[in-house]
Amino acid sequence: MTDDLLRDLAPQVLAILMRRYGGLDTCEDAVQEALLAAATQWGETGVPDNPRGWLLTVATRRLTDWMRSDSARRRREDEDLLATPATQRVAPGADERSPGDADDTLTLLFLCCHPSLSVPSQTALTLRAVGGLTTAEIAKAFFVPEATMAQRISRAKQKVKGTRFSLPPEEERGERLNAVLHVLYLMFNEGYTATAGPDLQRDDLAAEAIRLTRLVRRLLPSDWEVAGLLALMLLTHARRFARSVDGELVPLSEQDRTRWDRALIEEGVALISEALAKTTRLGAYQLQAAIAAVHDEAASDEETDWPQVVALYGLLERVAPNPMVTLNKAVAVAMTSGPRAGLELLDSLTEDPRLAKHHRLHAVRAHLLERAGETSEARREYQLAAKRTTSLPEQRYLQKRAARCTTPN
Repeated sequence: MTDDLLRDLAPQVLAILMRRYGGLDTCEDAVQEALLAAATQWGETGVPDNPRGWLLTVATRRLTDWMRSDSARRRREDEDLLATPATQRVAPGADERSPGDADDTLTLLFLCCHPSLSVPSQTALTLRAVGGLTTAEIAKAFFVPEATMAQRISRAKQKVKGTRFSLPPEEERGERLNAVLHVLYLMFNEGYTATAGPDLQRDDLAAEAIRLTRLVRRLLPSDWEVAGLLALMLLTHARRFARSVDGELVPLSEQDRTRWDRALIEEGVALISEALAKTTRLGAYQLQAAIAAVHDEAASDEETDWPQVVALYGLLERVAPNPMVTLNKAVAVAMTSGPRAGLELLDSLTEDPRLAKHHRLHAVRAHLLERAGETSEARREYQLAAKRTTSLPEQRYLQKRAARCTTPN
């Protein structure tokens, strides 16, 4: 319980310090010391009545101690911290809360998703500063050496150094929010289906993406695309227990739906239903959540409302054209009009450089060819897909499917 509380409070305290003092590196160090002190002391004395105020006081005292140190001042002479008027360099009371504190975590998210940063850097910095993950944890999540990830985060901090800690101007806010949601979406997808390594999914990473999206939802309760993203995550994450058996991948059509998390499904369905009823503009996340809801509410793959899924994918293609959308639509079309119709749709993707060499294109084609009775071609496509994926569970699954395909006599 204490760990969850500290993880939730850490970005709030960091954001407040950033607003007051600037200097992401220094403020983050101060927050880490405060978290360490809390982990040590709260176990003995109990959680204080105002835990956030306690952390803020301790972290601020650390900052002021460093600021008074000549050696620290020399190391940080170029930091914005030193530009702060001396009158502001005092530790606030434990119960002090400025009017702008409520938006500070959202501001921190916007900073981490600054347009000067690449998407990988935005993701890494968000996980570090807002998610509270260690550099080692982030490196493990994305299968890169810890030193590589440390350099990435350091470079990201340098790029945003000196950036004013405030919400972006109104005219830039929509675009920056899109970047925040995109980073959270990528984070969740990497957790739900790891792109490489021995594990099919990283539940801790997916759960962290959900936690951060809930935070954005609390801060922006009337943004229905934020609600759509959260609903999509909940409805997808609800299937996590049924996606593998003994470490082996189980496709959606074969999953034991009694193992799906009904509480998450109910929450996700209620959220997307409210979003669709109140929105004046359909967004890509809302449509994806609506598709997920159709799947999750069906008692079986055969009982899924496939015509509705096809229609929703058609809308999604217009709102956010993407070859992966067309790929998924091909599966739904095959369920309503037969595998040949799905294969015809796939033919339009073969020349798309974004997907031409992706293992999923070959995997879907193999599945539809197998359904059409063309087992020899299906086997070749399964084998090619297995070679191109870096996920070991997916690779094993595709190899087994290939082995099951035999050439008809």
